[in-house]
Amino acid sequence: MARQQAQRTIHVDGAWREAVSGATREIVDPTDARPFAVVAEGDEKDTDLAVEAARRAFDGGRGTWPTTPVAERAALLRRVADLLVRDREELGLLESRDAGKTLEEGRVDIDCVADAFRYFADLVAAEAPGRVVDAGSPDIHSVVVHEPVGVCALITPWNYPLLQASWKIAPALAAGNTFVVKPSEITPLTTVALIELLTEAGLPAGVANIVTGPGHTVGARLAEHPDVDLVSFTGGLISGTKVAQAAAPTVKKVALELGGKNPNVVFADACATDEAFDTAVDQALNAAFIHSGQVCSAGSRLIVEESIRERFVTELAHRASKIRLGRGTDDGVECGPLVSEQQRAKVEAYVASALAEGAVLRTGGKRPDGPGYFYEPTVLDGCHREMKVVREEVFGPVLTVETFRTEDEAVALANDTEYGLAGAVWTADAGRARRVAGRLRHGTVWINDFHPYLPQAEWGGFGKSGVGRELGPAGLAEYRESKHIYQNLAPKPVRWFAG
Repeated sequence: MARQQAQRTIHVDGAWREAVSGATREIVDPTDARPFAVVAEGDEKDTDLAVEAARRAFDGGRGTWPTTPVAERAALLRRVADLLVRDREELGLLESRDAGKTLEEGRVDIDCVADAFRYFADLVAAEAPGRVVDAGSPDIHSVVVHEPVGVCALITPWNYPLLQASWKIAPALAAGNTFVVKPSEITPLTTVALIELLTEAGLPAGVANIVTGPGHTVGARLAEHPDVDLVSFTGGLISGTKVAQAAAPTVKKVALELGGKNPNVVFADACATDEAFDTAVDQALNAAFIHSGQVCSAGSRLIVEESIRERFVTELAHRASKIRLGRGTDDGVECGPLVSEQQRAKVEAYVASALAEGAVLRTGGKRPDGPGYFYEPTVLDGCHREMKVVREEVFGPVLTVETFRTEDEAVALANDTEYGLAGAVWTADAGRARRVAGRLRHGTVWINDFHPYLPQAEWGGFGKSGVGRELGPAGLAEYRESKHIYQNLAPKPVRWFAG
C-alpha cells in the first residue's frame, strides 16, 4: 500500500480522501513495533461530513438504499460475501499483521465475516413483508412492518476488526440503513478494505462511510450527533459508558457490547478418563489464550473442582509454557503479540497486582526477550474473588484459577461478576449440564466446549457486558423500527361528540 493511498482512508459520499486537517497516523506491526502503513487521522469535522452524507443517502426518497427492494439488498450482501472469499488470503494476512494474530486466525475471521453477510442476506430475504394483527373485525386491516432505523454509527474494537465490523455492517445494510463506521485507530486497515468491497459490489454512494480516527474525537462525535439515529459500540466498559452518556440527550437507539469476565467451570467427572482430561485441558488453553487472550469471551477464569485442581492446573501450566509465540505468518507459531505496548503494560500491571494479593504464579508472568509486544501465557493459581485480576477484564494471556467443592458453589462463583457475556460448564452428567447452564447469568453458555458461535444465534451479555444483541434475528431487529399500520376498510362516524 503506497503512502499516499494509505492516507486516503476516509470514505465520504463515495469518495476516498484525506482528513480535513491533513493529520495522519502510523499503523504499527505489534510483532516488531515498526510502522507499516499510514492512515488519515480524522476528527469532528470529518465525522460531521460523513454523517451528512449518510443522512442525505437515507433521506433521499425513492430509489435510495432504504427503498431498495429487499431481494436486491440481499443480493448485494451475497456479492460482498463472494468478494470476501475471493480476497480471503490478502485480507487474512492484513488482519494478521494489523492485529498481531496468527495467519490461520486471520483466515478464519474472513470466513466468519463472509458467513455473517450471507446469513443476514438469507434472513432478510426470507422474511414476510409484515406481521398481520388480528383486530377482531373484517373491516380492519392491521399490520406491523419493520423499517430501517436511519443513520447508524458503528464503533468497532481492535481485537477482531473485520469480524466485529461485519456483525454491525451486514445487518445495518440488510435492514436498509446508511452508516458511518469508526474502526479502532490501532487496527483500521481491514475495515477500510471492506468499504472498498462494498463499493465494488455496487453499494450506492453515501450509504457506507468510514472515518479513521480516535475515539475521543470521532467516536465521541458520532455518539452525540443529532443526525445519528443509532449507535452500536463494541469495546471496553469505560468507553461504552461514555458512549451511552453522550447518546442520551438525543435519545437515539444504543447497542453496547462491553466485554466479559468469563468463567470456565470444570467438574471432576468431565476428566474421568485420560481422553476426557486431555480434552478439558486443551479447551481451557483455547479458552484463555487464543489471540493472546484478547477476546471479549475469553475463558480467563478457570473454576475447577477442588479434587482435580492440582492435576489439572499442573498440566495446564505445563502446556501453556510450551505455547509458541511469534509472528503470525511464521510456521509453527501458535500465539501472537498483544496489540500495543499500552496493552502489554496493562497486562503486566494486573499480574503484578495479583502476585501482591497472594496469587501463585504457575507459568509465564513476564515478557519474553526480543522485539514486539509479546507476553508469555500466564497461569495464576490460588486466586479469589477479591483480587483485581479476577474481577476486572485483563484482555491478555492471563488465566486465573479458582476452586469449588459443590455444584451450588460452582454456580455462585461463575455468577459472581459484574459482567455476563459468556461461560462454559464441563461435566459428563447431562442433568448437571442443563441445570448449571440454566443457572448461569451469561448471554452464551457452552457445555463441554468453548468459543464457538453461530451467526444465526444471538450474541450479547447480561449485566455490565452491555445492552442489545448482535447476530441472529435480534441482531437484525437492532437496526429496525417497528411500525403499526392500522387501516379501517369501512370508516363511519364515531358520534363521540353530540355536535
